[in-house]
Amino acid sequence: MALPVAPAKVLLASSANVYGNQDGVAIAETVCPQPVNHYAMSKLAMEHMAATYTDRLPIVMTRPFNYTGVGHDLRFVIPKIVDHFVRKAPVIELGNLDVYREYNDVRQVCDVYLKLLGHGVPGEVYNVCSGKAVSLGEVLALMTEISGWQPEVRVNPAFVRANEIRALAGSSEKLASCIGQVSGGDLRPLLEWMYRSLGSGNTQ
Repeated sequence: MALPVAPAKVLLASSANVYGNQDGVAIAETVCPQPVNHYAMSKLAMEHMAATYTDRLPIVMTRPFNYTGVGHDLRFVIPKIVDHFVRKAPVIELGNLDVYREYNDVRQVCDVYLKLLGHGVPGEVYNVCSGKAVSLGEVLALMTEISGWQPEVRVNPAFVRANEIRALAGSSEKLASCIGQVSGGDLRPLLEWMYRSLGSGNTQ
């Protein structure tokens, strides 16, 4: 069914996971994707399928790097870690502590999406990122400073992925050229926000 009014812009969220392992470089949109798992494969397939509609729809594609915030499901690693510190759990079980990821603020990601709806060029792909990656060990150290609590950290082999992406950090140069300077990547205030919210029982 055709829409009565054609959309001014269509924004599709893919994933930075399509890049796979790129040897720790700040990944630009020109890097050839190398998906290493089914999730990333499905996102790349979606990109290719959506590209067949660019002659009919003003599609802007985004590849967001990891982001989190208040309300994020506790099955994901950052809210899981924050929750353990809020509860003062004596032990936390995690997977590989030496992987490096960006953990951006969901509020800033939403702001970028809104700006791209206004200024993004149809047919183009934009990384949504800060370029600042940290290890889970660094996240744990920050949470210890914020909370004054230090649980025992155990590596559970069940949480270690055989096809783990070692490092995932993006270049925001193209994004900044489109919407202006991109803020973000400052992990401490993001963790403090999540810690306060979980501690007060407010997850919205």
